[in-house]
Amino acid sequence: MERGLKVYARNRKARLNYDIEEKLEAGICLKGSEVKSIREGRVNIGDAYVAIIRGEAFLENAHISPYKPAGAGNHEPERPRKLLLKRRELDKLAGRVQQKGYTIVPLSIYDKAGKIKVEIALARGRKKYEKKEKIKERDMERELRKTFKHRFG
Repeated sequence: MERGLKVYARNRKARLNYDIEEKLEAGICLKGSEVKSIREGRVNIGDAYVAIIRGEAFLENAHISPYKPAGAGNHEPERPRKLLLKRRELDKLAGRVQQKGYTIVPLSIYDKAGKIKVEIALARGRKKYEKKEKIKERDMERELRKTFKHRFG
C-alpha cells in the first residue's frame, strides 16, 4: 500500500492469524450512506472475509455502521458487498482458495484518489503454536529495540 492514503480500518488480527502470501487492491460496491459512514471511520473488518460466489468476490461480515442522517435510505450494517476485481485476478484467487488452508482476508479499507478501496490478501491459516511463536518473536524484538534505545540513545 502507498504512503499518504487515508486508512479507515485495519484488520490487525489477520497478520497474527494468517501467513500473508499475496496482496491485491480491490474496489468495492457501496451505497452512499456506507461511503459516508466509512469516511467517519465507523467500519470494522476484524471478522470479515472474502467469499467467491458464482465467479464474483464478496466482502462478508464487514460491519459498516448506519449513517444517522440517511434516515430511511440507510443500509444494512453487515450485508455482503461486491468487490471489483479483474477476471484474471478473480480466477487466480478462486483457484488458490480451492487448495486446503487458503482463504482471502481483507487487510485494510482506505481512500485512494477519492475512491474507497479494500486491500485483500490470499492467506494461509496459522496453527495455535505458530501464533504463539510469532508473539514471542515480536516481544523479543521489542525488548531488543528498547535495550538498544537506552544504551545508544
